[in-house]
Amino acid sequence: MNVLRATWKVCGMRESDNIRQVATLKPDYMGFIFYEPSSRFVGYDFIIPAELPPSTKRVGVFVNHSISFVKATARKHQLHYAQLHGEESITYCEELWQQDIKIIKVFHVDEDFDFDTTHPFEQVADYFLFDTKGKLYGGNAKPFDWTLLNKYNQSVPFFLSGGINADNIKSLKEYTLFNIHAIDINSGVEDKPGVKNTDKISEIINHLHI
Repeated sequence: MNVLRATWKVCGMRESDNIRQVATLKPDYMGFIFYEPSSRFVGYDFIIPAELPPSTKRVGVFVNHSISFVKATARKHQLHYAQLHGEESITYCEELWQQDIKIIKVFHVDEDFDFDTTHPFEQVADYFLFDTKGKLYGGNAKPFDWTLLNKYNQSVPFFLSGGINADNIKSLKEYTLFNIHAIDINSGVEDKPGVKNTDKISEIINHLHI
């Protein structure tokens, strides 16, 4: 059984050689973080290698940036999606949508998270992304309790994020009724922040086909 249709995203990419290596595995999405405080920030002279295949959608990760910055960055890097990790409003999302920038709206989940807060964004986001709530906006390197997703109405397909690795992904077979569009891998496959291990990624990909 192919639990998630083998749809996956690798995030926090920034090193050109590593991007080329990971690209050979044909990720459906690749994420680049434009948030300066992040340990995976792409830097100021970043250029996406030309070898990145067209089939891999480019995702820019933003945290409470100005709309003008998101627009300019999307144009410069030919991004397919803006992944919004901060407290961006519905109006903010609508304005980007009107500029033909597709939206992945992020929600940070813990035991106290109210899934009703996702409802107003249903009309202004292409996908949601559920990540672990922690000290950082992302890359906290640990999963949240996935059973909490039973409280979500499953109306908008979502990316599942938060410390996913070859061990905990095995349990996803228990959650086939969730509207998971893709898994989002980052810290769980790293040799160091911003550098992914292709062997670790391959091991996860193999589990998507079980």
